[in-house]
Amino acid sequence: MPTYDELATAQPPGSSWNVFGRDDQLGTVNFLTPERVADAARLIRTGRRFSLDYALNAFDPYPTGTRPATEHHVFANNEFHRDDWLDSFYLQSTSQLDSLRHIGHPEHGFYNGLPAADNNQGSTQLGIHNWSDSGIAGRGVLLDVQRFFENEGRPFDCEQTVVLDASTLDEIAESQNVSWSGGDMLLLRTGWSENYVAKSRDERIEFNSRNKSPGLAQREEILRWLWDREIALVASDTPAVEADPVIDSDFRLADEKVPERGVNHSGMLHRPLIALLGMAVGELWKVDDLAADCAADGVYEFFLTCKPLNIVGGVGSPPNAMAIK
Repeated sequence: MPTYDELATAQPPGSSWNVFGRDDQLGTVNFLTPERVADAARLIRTGRRFSLDYALNAFDPYPTGTRPATEHHVFANNEFHRDDWLDSFYLQSTSQLDSLRHIGHPEHGFYNGLPAADNNQGSTQLGIHNWSDSGIAGRGVLLDVQRFFENEGRPFDCEQTVVLDASTLDEIAESQNVSWSGGDMLLLRTGWSENYVAKSRDERIEFNSRNKSPGLAQREEILRWLWDREIALVASDTPAVEADPVIDSDFRLADEKVPERGVNHSGMLHRPLIALLGMAVGELWKVDDLAADCAADGVYEFFLTCKPLNIVGGVGSPPNAMAIK
């Protein structure tokens, strides 16, 4: 496997497109080899299980204001029958996994060179169904950012833009006696989701007017850190995994226009992480119960499964994720 620095000579530079093949639609999920999955299964020792999904509408109103609440309807054809359906089901309105068609790069398109014009309503390329078909399972590792800062006596506020650089990730891993084995799935706990869901609706509306969150730095060193450890998936309990808003970035493009609609992704880690490296990215995962258990027994590794909905061409999905210790 080439190092991240060796990807500098790839086309486009910094991309993994030729590592997994130009027809590949799995990206870093390819790191989850059968041998690694089998090894990870040996981490199950107690059988304790932790759901990593929040309920639908747990984040209503959604921080960006673009994903209205899901409506759940139940009906009966007779006294002893029940059925149901959903309206306004935004697949990334709660705990979510981004497919590789979610975010593209302004200069290079979407993963493996899919042009923006071809990533349309009728396209299924890079859809979430690819990961549903392949299955996602292997060794999970939790880095408890909030607990680390508190234990170290460092200031930390999950409602602020705390930028996590590579050295900080190494410090947290060392403090938890965590090592990396390749094909690991990284979970980050900052306390953001716990804080958000505990708010009243009025408090959420007020917070959304000043919304900030901790996360990974928009630095090339983060791409190097993730790739060289062969991280198969990175997920957090925040809306973006990366620090929000972008304060300082290695990924700003000259003369970039602000989009007329939607989030301005200028400088965001999402672009090189998803479009160039093909990294599986999860957001708003529920990791508080898992984190408490890891702190109690000192074991921060576990068997992790993730089964997104089999929606052909889906842009995202609830992860249906579970950690088993």
